[in-house]
Amino acid sequence: MKDALFRILVTLTLLSLVSCTIQVAVPGSVKIAQSQKERLIAPKVEAGELAELVSGNNAFALDLYQALREKEGNLFYSPFSISLALAMTYAGARGETERQMADTLHFTLPQNRLHPAFNALELELTQRGKATGEQAEKSEEGFQLHIANAIWGQEGYKFLPEFLDTLAENYGAGIRLLDFQKAPEKSRQVINDWVSKQTEGKIKDLIPKGLINELTRLVLTNAIYFNARWLHPFDKRQTRDGTFHLLDGSEVTVPMMRQTELLRYAEGDGYQAVELPYRMPGFSMLILLPEANRFEEFEASLNGELINAIVKSLDSKNVALTMPKFKFESSFLLAKTLAQMGMPDAFLLERADFSGMDGTRNLFIREVTHKAFVSVDEEGTEAAAATAVIVALKAVISPPIKVIVDHPFIFLIRDNETGTILFMGRVMNPSLK
Repeated sequence: MKDALFRILVTLTLLSLVSCTIQVAVPGSVKIAQSQKERLIAPKVEAGELAELVSGNNAFALDLYQALREKEGNLFYSPFSISLALAMTYAGARGETERQMADTLHFTLPQNRLHPAFNALELELTQRGKATGEQAEKSEEGFQLHIANAIWGQEGYKFLPEFLDTLAENYGAGIRLLDFQKAPEKSRQVINDWVSKQTEGKIKDLIPKGLINELTRLVLTNAIYFNARWLHPFDKRQTRDGTFHLLDGSEVTVPMMRQTELLRYAEGDGYQAVELPYRMPGFSMLILLPEANRFEEFEASLNGELINAIVKSLDSKNVALTMPKFKFESSFLLAKTLAQMGMPDAFLLERADFSGMDGTRNLFIREVTHKAFVSVDEEGTEAAAATAVIVALKAVISPPIKVIVDHPFIFLIRDNETGTILFMGRVMNPSLK
């Protein structure tokens, strides 16, 4: 079944466009509208374009870190998942909305080159993560990397064929038809179940209750799952409790792993860096350890240039490494953050322009929700993340109904779930105490 992950609906378009679509009913699944366009499995992308895309994505990753770091506690997210989901949405952006999204997401390639570049990058990554299920457990690399995209559209809503073709050819995402208008909660559960399945059950309830309603027309989702073993596993017999010092000066006791290995290492003004390679060549974890009293200073200075400089300075050293085991998850609603980062129009009813999706300016991004999970132990790393971009119909705003409470009135305090009236009263003279 997992092999199907890399062939998720290679064509696209809505049922209503009968001349270029077919409808498929998958047993036990939702209806799917497929275009006659197939995913381009060998996109013509120059090396410079791919490098430009990666550079832009990494710049966005660091910008987003700076925007999210004010949140207290642990922090973990997948900038690639967020960039990819928003790239699918960007395919339908036009005018000022398109410009703001490009600037914020660091999309420097034109639309007709950006999406093939994303396609090439995703195909390259998934090609290296083909070992799945039993194959992964038996493989020497012990490596899994799954990336999946899916689009969920309102039954009967007409999207432009060129928008859907772009998604089909470059993201392998087909339209899965749901009825957001009549069954928003059921639709939310269907999408969340799909995300959970693609992430080995690590990401559950990606879309919280209430985010999908009768005005939802399109939900663009990306899911990514990563599982890799260390090239140099930690000896579990060496793991024992140790002290971890918190920024406020307090301490906690946690299991600390230990190993001495030849690892790539660097140090600079106020920090140490060590790279932990996975068995799959080309993948690693880079740990950045600021000096204990300079964490905030180092974190504030973190950007793409600094990361590149640290990576270039890494050199093989004999390293005695002690680090904690850890496992946690993070979740975010990113609409406000992304708007503050420079793309507010996409979220504004009066300004959003996604006319490249349906030929109108009736759509806007209601929310971007993201969840991520990470577990690091003696054997390796398991990580998963998912992103959903919820595109909704702009509500028709009618003239306001005036209510001026300037004469005696009655009021009730009630429990809406059961209908119970908890308190009831009237106001004859609000000046009386």
